[in-house]
Amino acid sequence: MFDARQVVQRKLVSEGSAIAKALDYSLKRWEALTRYLDDGHVPIDNNWVENQIRPWAIGRGNWLFAGSLRAGQRAAAIMSLIRSAQLNGHDPHAYLKDILTRLPTHRASEVDMLLPHRWQPTAVVG
Repeated sequence: MFDARQVVQRKLVSEGSAIAKALDYSLKRWEALTRYLDDGHVPIDNNWVENQIRPWAIGRGNWLFAGSLRAGQRAAAIMSLIRSAQLNGHDPHAYLKDILTRLPTHRASEVDMLLPHRWQPTAVVG
């Protein structure tokens, strides 16, 4: 919790001002805002998470008009494959090129081997 000095300082700012609103916002969330001081494992900000989701948040407006529900579902599946490939340390272009080349002759019972977490690139002979 915040202490009495913070409340006294807050009363010095006129009600309804932008500064008052910002202070009220901060004081209501004081415990969460200072949590990182009690535990060194808690990051001071959430910039890493924000940076990870930014492309998806920005694209959300663009994907709204994918053409149809099925087109949106297909786009979501491809985006999931691309992001999963990245999270598994693969170059998404190389991954997609390889699996799309293999897919027509790949056994349906072994299609799970083409998922990003199990994928092994085709050995290049030459």
